[in-house]
Amino acid sequence: MTSAADTNHIAKVVATYWCVSISMVYLNKMLMSSESVSINAPLFITWFQCVVTALICWVAGRVSESIRRGTSETLPLNAKADNKGSKGNFFAQFPKAEYNAEIGKKILPLSIIFVGMITFNNLCLKWVEVSFYNVARSLTIVFNVVLSQFILGSTTTGKTGICLLVVICGFFMGAKGEVNFTYIGTAFGLCSSLFVSLNSIFTKKTLPAVDNDHWKLTFYNNVNACVLFMPLIAYFEAGTLYNALGQQMLSPLFWAAMMIAGCFGFSIGIVTVMQIKATSPLSHNISGTAKAAVQSMMAFYIWKNPSTVMGITGMFVVLGGSLLYTVVKMREGSTGVKKTAPSSKGEEIEMKK
Repeated sequence: MTSAADTNHIAKVVATYWCVSISMVYLNKMLMSSESVSINAPLFITWFQCVVTALICWVAGRVSESIRRGTSETLPLNAKADNKGSKGNFFAQFPKAEYNAEIGKKILPLSIIFVGMITFNNLCLKWVEVSFYNVARSLTIVFNVVLSQFILGSTTTGKTGICLLVVICGFFMGAKGEVNFTYIGTAFGLCSSLFVSLNSIFTKKTLPAVDNDHWKLTFYNNVNACVLFMPLIAYFEAGTLYNALGQQMLSPLFWAAMMIAGCFGFSIGIVTVMQIKATSPLSHNISGTAKAAVQSMMAFYIWKNPSTVMGITGMFVVLGGSLLYTVVKMREGSTGVKKTAPSSKGEEIEMKK
């Protein structure tokens, strides 16, 4: 039986996840579309968030290394220091952030996908209403299933197919009911969904290059992204940045919002892991679905987004289909449904999904 202390801890973790996730979306929306606070340079804003994340990973890695060194110095001569640092220490999860060019090259294909993912994600947020944001990006699981079949050779059950049909129907219902519907924003949402799926698939294939360390991959991805964004910013946004030098670029409010958004972008990875550890992968997805519903409903009030019955119905159909998909996949996993997928060497291997 779950104790009151455990319940209280879980409630705090879930609340933290919701606050960080919703705040990050709303803050990015402001940075992407508010002329009074930000500038019309989504690539530069996204690049800066990558810089902040890379710097935080580097600093956290240095702190972790310092703690491990201090711990090893205080241990008896015949004792071995724990490579992950002292138990319960927050920084113990971070490895030393060092950039190796050879590893960076191996990560580069994933980093290109990563740049596309975060770019289209923010462009979608710039062009669509916050209330429609989750619907515009709702086809991620559809792309994930389709691409997994082509790239990994996995198979799909009939129940999964029904869930995907529900999501697709919800997407079209939401699009039809959206008052301020834009083709360009929806197109960016579709591209974002595609790249999110590609990122998920290629992450699994790339993790061994960084010893299966999530934070190492985060560091390499963001360092590579910082470099990849530079020619894009120079080509598409140099004029905008030059014109903003005497305006928002000197505004403390703008840079404060940029720094906070960058910290939220880093923090979402931490609170996601915290929520999964405190609950379970299934509970995390259920929490994320509920959070998306609350986030969209709050947008109608905060951002004054107009709504229609068709639009709201489509949003909940999408969320319901996504939740149903999560439950089906978890049940398939618990019953040991086996899938066949090619290994990195092109061989056929059996995997438990």
